[in-house]
Amino acid sequence: MRNIESKLQMGCVKWFRYAYPKYNLNLFSVPNGGYRTKTTAVTMQREGVISGVSDLLLLLPSKGYSGLCLEIKIKPNKQSLNQKNWEEHIIKFGYKYQLIYTLEEFQNEITRYITLAT
Repeated sequence: MRNIESKLQMGCVKWFRYAYPKYNLNLFSVPNGGYRTKTTAVTMQREGVISGVSDLLLLLPSKGYSGLCLEIKIKPNKQSLNQKNWEEHIIKFGYKYQLIYTLEEFQNEITRYITLAT
């Protein structure tokens, strides 16, 4: 199932790069998932990896928000407890958080968000 979410995320990023080249450096992924050796996992934690951080971050203020955090899921997948906790935490600091299940949802959310930013 993770591979399907990865393909959706790749499609979202590809569309974004084409639709909003001006903001290409503002949108990036957070490599929290995937298989790692125990040594690599420990190293990444020491480097600052935090479980639950959203898949994509758009560092662009917009209409009262500091930025947009996007969690990519394929139905029927749901957020983990760590993801829910991180969402709750980050919203308190003025970030918008959105669960995304389809490319169309991503496109609509990004378009609304950027329209309000400009």
